[in-house]
Amino acid sequence: MATSAAPSGAQAVRRALGVLQCFRHDGPELGVTDIARAMALPISTAHRLVLTLVAAGFLERDPATVRYRLGTSVAELGQLHYFQHGLHRLDPVLARLGRATKASASIAVRSGDDALVLIGGTVGAESSDGIRTPLHSTAMGKVLLAWAPPGEDDLDALPELVRLTERTIGDRDELRAELDKVRAAGYAVNDGESEPGIRSVSVPVLDADGFSYAALTLRATPELITDDRVRWFVDQALARVDQVAALLLPTR
Repeated sequence: MATSAAPSGAQAVRRALGVLQCFRHDGPELGVTDIARAMALPISTAHRLVLTLVAAGFLERDPATVRYRLGTSVAELGQLHYFQHGLHRLDPVLARLGRATKASASIAVRSGDDALVLIGGTVGAESSDGIRTPLHSTAMGKVLLAWAPPGEDDLDALPELVRLTERTIGDRDELRAELDKVRAAGYAVNDGESEPGIRSVSVPVLDADGFSYAALTLRATPELITDDRVRWFVDQALARVDQVAALLLPTR
């Protein structure tokens, strides 16, 4: 008789991937108890998963703290993705843009309900903050939403719009109005919406159909990206967007 239950092998794979995803937001080092709590698993099950991932090189144990961190196999796959997708060719482009503007330049794509930084930018040393951020709270996320392809443009499908600061948009109607402004202007601004004291501008990298494939972003402080210089920073990003698209898009 057919059953809707997932095969044990598929369940084990999902759980192993879930263990690795715990390191996205919960910290650079986790104990088995932390992982078990995050995944709502018995400690014995979490421990078996961790030991399997250690044996495969996806996790490594810190003997001093008896905690675990991401292993070299994760780094290897990351490097393979980086070069196989040609992201290394964008390094000089972002470096020149950073030197010209004195801001941090990055390229992000959509990953589920988040904007995921593929290259560049600044990353917090103690977590994955700066790599993955909610779409509604960043300039890059607004760009990815404003020019989203059909099937990815339903704002009602997004999770709760959590207010990260007092400036963060937390209402869907407010977000719709903001995205209308973004499309009309051709760029987005994040003014302390994801982190106090940070301002960023972002422009879309559009595919051949006119949808957002990625976002090119400049990030600094309001003292550098001042109100009267926002347009200058936008123009600096726009001057490089065709070059980024030529290197990043599979076809154009």
